[in-house]
Amino acid sequence: MNVLIVYAHPEPRSLNGSLRDLAVRHLTARGHDVRVSDLYAMGWNAVADRGDFLDHDPGARLVYTHASKAAFAGDSQRPEIAAEQQRLRWADAVILQFPMWWFSMPAILKGWVERVFAYGFAYGVGVHEGERWGDRYGEGTLAGRRAMVSVTMGGREPHYGDRGVNGALDDLLFPIHHGILYYPGIEVLPPFAMYQVDRLTPAQWQAAATAFEARLDGLFTDEPIAFRRQNGGHYDARQVLKPGLGAGASGTRIHLIAPGDPDQLPAK
Repeated sequence: MNVLIVYAHPEPRSLNGSLRDLAVRHLTARGHDVRVSDLYAMGWNAVADRGDFLDHDPGARLVYTHASKAAFAGDSQRPEIAAEQQRLRWADAVILQFPMWWFSMPAILKGWVERVFAYGFAYGVGVHEGERWGDRYGEGTLAGRRAMVSVTMGGREPHYGDRGVNGALDDLLFPIHHGILYYPGIEVLPPFAMYQVDRLTPAQWQAAATAFEARLDGLFTDEPIAFRRQNGGHYDARQVLKPGLGAGASGTRIHLIAPGDPDQLPAK
């Protein structure tokens, strides 16, 4: 299988660098083809602007969405954007490897998403009619692929629990899991998370490495997060969850299929 690792850390000798290298070695040893987009080493430009579009009139007002659509359709994106899109098409699975900075991904990785996930490539596809708002949230151009977030944090694990001061990790990652990866159809695995990484001992690293290898072994077999599909009948014409679903849940958790919920409902 083909695995793309998108790596966002400025120091190759960091813990994130060690996790990246471990993933490459482990997956390659098991027969997978692995490619790495090392954003800092590539000098990736994190800023989405008019320079992304080779044929855009420099005197015209920039509407990035419209320009993105035209450039993707007309094959006039900057070559580094098109190259990363080709890597995503090639991949059967994607691993995002990054440190959590200010409760999100580093700016360079967010900029990779903003520039690479172009209109027509990752969004703005499919028919809009009735309760159907295009092919997204479980459907789309990247359907058939899997993804896993591998994230490191300096805080303690209890800080990221349901009652932790930093908020539940699943909620912090929801914009990435649901809004970036699941939106264009990618199945999302539970994250691999490491806490208190600036205090990691050699013994703790060995335990973490073993756990990471186990997650890598399950990249194509582990159960993904059970997000509801937008077009599975769970949402009404306003894209609001229908009555009777999500009972007993709150916040982002209402968008998970709960025990007893049907996987798909007929559209009404």
